[in-house]
Amino acid sequence: MNNPPDVSPDPTEHEEYAHNVAAHRNRYLIVGGILLFATGLTVALSYVDFGSRKLNIAVAMIVATFKVGLVAAIFMHLAAEKRLIYRVLLFTGLFVFALFWLTFLAWYDPVSR
Repeated sequence: MNNPPDVSPDPTEHEEYAHNVAAHRNRYLIVGGILLFATGLTVALSYVDFGSRKLNIAVAMIVATFKVGLVAAIFMHLAAEKRLIYRVLLFTGLFVFALFWLTFLAWYDPVSR
């Protein structure tokens, strides 16, 4: 009646990322190096004048979007996730873009100038 639960590992279950740890470690190191390079690129581009402040911010956001994509795909394991995760991610991205766009429209309203 008071038997403890069976906690022995099930041979049919396995962790997807538990196999071939060396290959994953190498990929993490490569992506980490790319992120470090992209951070240096962001700092270097912050000293370049692209003609307008808006264009400087756009260039910085492009580099930041690339870095966020790498972190999400590799470190958060979204590259191996199911379709539902991508739907939620897409909806979230569109929602954030819409909020940025509304902020842009409110900030740079040509009618009020």
